[in-house]
Amino acid sequence: MIGAGSWGTALAISLVSAGHKVRLWTRREEAAEQMRQLRHNPTYLPDAILPDAISITSDLSTAIEGSDFWVFATPSQSVRSIAGQLVPLSSAASTIVSVAKGIENDTLMTTTQVMHDVLRDVPVENLGVLYGPSHAEEVAAAVPTAVVTAARSLETAKRIQKMFSAPRLRVYVNPDLIGVEIAGSVKNVLAIATGIVKGLGYGDNTMAALITRGLAEIKRLGAAMGAQTETFSGLAGIGDIVVTCTSKLSRNRFVGEQIGLGKSLADVEADMKMVAEGVRTTQSVCHLARNYNVEMPITSAVYSVLFEGKRPDVAIEELMTRSAKVEHWT
Repeated sequence: MIGAGSWGTALAISLVSAGHKVRLWTRREEAAEQMRQLRHNPTYLPDAILPDAISITSDLSTAIEGSDFWVFATPSQSVRSIAGQLVPLSSAASTIVSVAKGIENDTLMTTTQVMHDVLRDVPVENLGVLYGPSHAEEVAAAVPTAVVTAARSLETAKRIQKMFSAPRLRVYVNPDLIGVEIAGSVKNVLAIATGIVKGLGYGDNTMAALITRGLAEIKRLGAAMGAQTETFSGLAGIGDIVVTCTSKLSRNRFVGEQIGLGKSLADVEADMKMVAEGVRTTQSVCHLARNYNVEMPITSAVYSVLFEGKRPDVAIEELMTRSAKVEHWT
């Protein structure tokens, strides 16, 4: 498990409940030693006990040695640099799963595309993702949860499904890799938007409208990129949108809410221990929308608030007074 943030830690715990032994990698030796001594992750997941079947290391080679099943649980913008360190250790036998949700800023690649770009010894068919509505705090506490895995190869997807399936974690298979990655990444932008309207004090009507029309945007982009539109009605789409846009546990919604309350993005991020993937993904998605000639007004509004200094209430007013439309979904 490459990454000992809240999600990597929670999945490590879940994998142990499924009968596996896990090596959990964290960047800092100080953090590794603290987790080894305390048997919990005080920074990112303080209430969850780390079973003895989880070994913790800050040495990447030690974490990977002898393993042919790797999980990337790092922030999406860090996947390329960490994958680069693993090139000498990779092989055609490696199965690599990304649980990071985001689009790389410089290349506009999804995380599996980044891994394929760097880890050339690993067949593209061996790369997959595990996405879906799954707060780390609840997965670590064995709250019943359903997620979805996707890969280019059905065999790989089923291998990932078997590996992660646990008594309280149900895993489905979806063959639409690009659709799952786009759905799971872009919903974080929508979560920031719903947080903003919450911070502004708007009600359920506003949030419902935003989620529904935001889903339409995600579908349009996904379709333009070759995704199956049905994917966006599944766990990586509606499922993850519901949990990320409506829950107080959502860090992306938290960022939006704080901005709606009047804080700057810099101040909000400075106070957070964890990364809100939707912030950087907003930049990537706006570029993708332009490249594919897809209209995404909500995403554009979030971008203007985060990076161009537009007042959130002005952005909402501009969205509400756009020219009249027909309710098209694609």
